[in-house]
Amino acid sequence: MKNITPFDISEYLDSQEAIAEYLSQVLADGDQDELYRVMGYIAKAKGMTQISKDTGLGRASLYKTLMPGAKPKFETIMKVMSALGLTLKADSVIPA
Repeated sequence: MKNITPFDISEYLDSQEAIAEYLSQVLADGDQDELYRVMGYIAKAKGMTQISKDTGLGRASLYKTLMPGAKPKFETIMKVMSALGLTLKADSVIPA
């Protein structure tokens, strides 16, 4: 039996463009739990210790915040987004 290395998306989030595109796709899907999961992957790619320092959240708290089923405050999500070097942007959608 061959050993299979687990896939870790955070290894591929190596540029702000890749991160922004990945996050944009998740936001477009509208799945809240997936958003938190993806933000966790991005934080891991950037360095969880640094994100913890930048947000003022403990590492354990940060992990809990970015897991499916979490109910973080909007303020917390915005802190994490800022620490990740990201912003939220609204676009108008014109019905076809």
